[in-house]
Amino acid sequence: MSKKKVKTVPPLSPERYEQMQAHLRSGRAVLGPDSPFSAMLQEMINSITEGELIDHLEEQHAAGIDNKRNGKTTKSVRSNAGMLNVTTPRDRNGSFQPQLVRKRQTALGSGLDDQILALYAQGNSLEDVQRLLQELYGVTLSTAKLSNITDQVIPVIEQWCNRQLHPFYAVVYLDAMHFKVRHEGRYESRAFYTVYSVDFDGQRDVLGLYVQGSEGASRWGRVLEDLKRRGVEDIVVLCTDDLSGFSEVMHEVFPAAVVQKCIVHQVRNSVKFVDEKDRKAVCSDLRKIYRSGDRSAAKLALKAFELKWGSKYKYIVQQWRKNWDELMAFLDFPEPMRRMIYTTNPVEALHRIIRKLVKAKAAWVSDTALIKQIYLSLMHNEKSWRRKAYNWKIIQRTLVELYPDRTRAYHHD
Repeated sequence: MSKKKVKTVPPLSPERYEQMQAHLRSGRAVLGPDSPFSAMLQEMINSITEGELIDHLEEQHAAGIDNKRNGKTTKSVRSNAGMLNVTTPRDRNGSFQPQLVRKRQTALGSGLDDQILALYAQGNSLEDVQRLLQELYGVTLSTAKLSNITDQVIPVIEQWCNRQLHPFYAVVYLDAMHFKVRHEGRYESRAFYTVYSVDFDGQRDVLGLYVQGSEGASRWGRVLEDLKRRGVEDIVVLCTDDLSGFSEVMHEVFPAAVVQKCIVHQVRNSVKFVDEKDRKAVCSDLRKIYRSGDRSAAKLALKAFELKWGSKYKYIVQQWRKNWDELMAFLDFPEPMRRMIYTTNPVEALHRIIRKLVKAKAAWVSDTALIKQIYLSLMHNEKSWRRKAYNWKIIQRTLVELYPDRTRAYHHD
């Protein structure tokens, strides 16, 4: 049996060596459209594909198959070294399949597509990515081409958005962000619904990506139904802001869940119309309500607030009484759990991460474009939000003690 030949590349000529040395000394980028290193890479690729054809023809002849060369084709292939003009030899029978740069392959396996996705994930627009690629690598790609490259992640997003979820979650935070998106021919505000969770083991996760019209209870109901469809059976606490009709919808889908309305939102709404000279004192007295040891003490603090401020700020007392049960729900839990659920700050922190990454964008051309960029931004920065909940073992023991039947399947007695 004949020994298979090892493919070789042309030796480095003295002229090429001088060019490379001069380029390095110039301080210019190593790779790029005018770099001898990029030219050498192109020569190597063309030499390797030539060697692949020689091997193929020898194998064909050894098998008694008549086959010969039949010219060459040239195509542009993008790479970290810039655009390369790859020359691929052809055979008469059409049976040659190059392996290094395959037919219809338009990018060398150099990670450039991954870098495009990373640049897009950091909030850069397609025009920004286009400019950065030209500056860094000397690669010129149209925004349409860049859009096609980023579209590679769409099947991954679809799979991620439909993945099976845990049946039990300790806490789920619900909130929405708003973005300008082109919808039905005009730009309008679209609501991005965020579902940020903590499971029985204290692991945080984003459970889905949802973009709909303006925020509303019925739309949130569809989001919760989707969670149920994907396997969620039980949620201990649902944390949310004061959206009208939201509580009823949540209880329809997850009747056993405790609804906790955000104290921070409530205080913010309470002092909206308070005179500046009274603001500090009003906030101090409101703090006595939600920092009470239990519901009875909180009621006394609310009564004291009413006696002091009720005549001037009657609307504040009415607001707190209207939402009382869902504002004070966190007082039914021990202290470590209280600190975790009395506010929707965790999901707002997630929103700050997203806004920081996409702040350069004023609007998106479609819901898909928005979801694509938010997903890539989240995945690119997941270490900042996919961390385990603080002090979780204490909270986990609390859940087991308070809800033995609901948590029995998730721990060993």
